[in-house]
Amino acid sequence: MHASLFISPEWLTDRLDDPQVRLIDARMLPAGYQGPRDLYQEYLAGHLPGAVFFDIEALSDDASPLPHMLPEADDFSRDMARLGISEDQHLVIYDDGSLFSAPRVWWMLRIAGVARVSLLAGGLAGWQQAGLPLARGPADTAPGVFSGRFAMDKVRDIDQVRRLVDERGAQIVDARPAARFSGQAPEPRPGLRLGHIPGSANVPWSTLVADGRLKPEDELRALFAAAGVDLDRPLVASCGSGVTAAVVVLALTALDVGDVALYDGSWSEWGGRDDTPIASGAGTA
Repeated sequence: MHASLFISPEWLTDRLDDPQVRLIDARMLPAGYQGPRDLYQEYLAGHLPGAVFFDIEALSDDASPLPHMLPEADDFSRDMARLGISEDQHLVIYDDGSLFSAPRVWWMLRIAGVARVSLLAGGLAGWQQAGLPLARGPADTAPGVFSGRFAMDKVRDIDQVRRLVDERGAQIVDARPAARFSGQAPEPRPGLRLGHIPGSANVPWSTLVADGRLKPEDELRALFAAAGVDLDRPLVASCGSGVTAAVVVLALTALDVGDVALYDGSWSEWGGRDDTPIASGAGTA
């Protein structure tokens, strides 16, 4: 497994004052969450020292009706610079410890061309369990230098996915929970049909994760094999809105699988239309 994908709290504690290491707080609420939580206020109440808050909702394409879509590259570069993020830094990303949302930010920065992007093993929960310090209030940062351009060969749109369904040119791996994939459970977003993209395989993102990091390589391989996924063929990750699909991309990266893309619109787009084919049941690769 790529050692550089994750860094330990011990590694990070020795580098908290290193200006070439930038910490990014990527906490995010799940789709359909109903409650009083304000993640930015939670960030202000306690975050890793020096970490800036990456609001996935706000730092996505606000012109799209779909959630969490990649923004324009110029907008993304501007927003990263305003956050104090520079493309030549070593960027370390964490979430609450579930590894739910941090991989989406890892993926965005990685396809934007940042050379050094890592995830904090265990996330915020692991940091706190280790008794390590937290800071309060906004981070004190200077503007960064960022001029990334998204590698769009790592992104798939709906027309490309339609062709994949027709031609079986690549396998689609859906990261949603099994009950949603099969059409037996409702979607958290209203107005979406139930089921999955025909021909896709289901590898729920949560099965790939333990204690805020990926499971060991042999377990990851077994999970993909059990779902009928051939790691030697091109792969496209999908989910509900393009967030947990990045967990699949992360796991495949850890396994040195090179031909991997992410369907950014995911089920929010495919399941929200009436002109896309839908399957139900267990699915197949």
